Amino acid sequence: MRRATDGLTETVRIPPGWFRMGSDDHFKQERPRRRVWVDAFRIAPTTVRRREYAPFLEATGHEHPRGWTDAAFADPEQPVVGVSWFDAVAYCEWTSVATGRDVRLPTEAEWEKACKGGDDQAVYAWGDGAPDTIDYYRGEWKAPRRVGERPPNGYGLYNMGDNVHEWCADWYAADYYAVAPRRNPGGPLDGRRRVSRGGSWRHAVRASRAAQRSSLPPGYRYTDYGFRIACGAG
Repeated sequence: MRRATDGLTETVRIPPGWFRMGSDDHFKQERPRRRVWVDAFRIAPTTVRRREYAPFLEATGHEHPRGWTDAAFADPEQPVVGVSWFDAVAYCEWTSVATGRDVRLPTEAEWEKACKGGDDQAVYAWGDGAPDTIDYYRGEWKAPRRVGERPPNGYGLYNMGDNVHEWCADWYAADYYAVAPRRNPGGPLDGRRRVSRGGSWRHAVRASRAAQRSSLPPGYRYTDYGFRIACGAG
């Protein structure tokens, strides 16, 4: 996939098209599995790193994330964690001004399509093999790993589905899939929780299926939550 960079952000273009979103074999909130069209967009190959978040804090005086001074989360190449949904949106807005691009969080549909890496049948970002069959996910994790230590998926995206939960743009509703539009679904108009996707270093199973959904009130700051940026394809 073609990459673009402007010195502050690097993104990968995800082509337009239909893909199968959701799952009929697991949790109720993932049903029904259906064909969804997503326009072309761009998404960062990694979650936002601590070293990328630091200039935003310095330039804006924004409140530091939870755990910012904790040595366990201090590696510049680790994903920034302890950020609320509002913090992530503020970073996107600052980056938009700095780059002249409309930087934002990905929608839930965009995230799932990107996670599948171009393989519509993929259960995980890397294919069908369960996490417990992969050495990387075994052993004790006391913090998120540095980004990019696992091979990328088919679109060249790293840690899709593991390391930290990732905030998405959408409001969350457990029954949304039953009424969601087939083209570019963007979530309910309102709600109490925002969608998050992907696995967490704190979980016993540290990688999630591409279709697996989670959510959290947008003001919460947990040290296994981070985000990656997206923008239009232009």
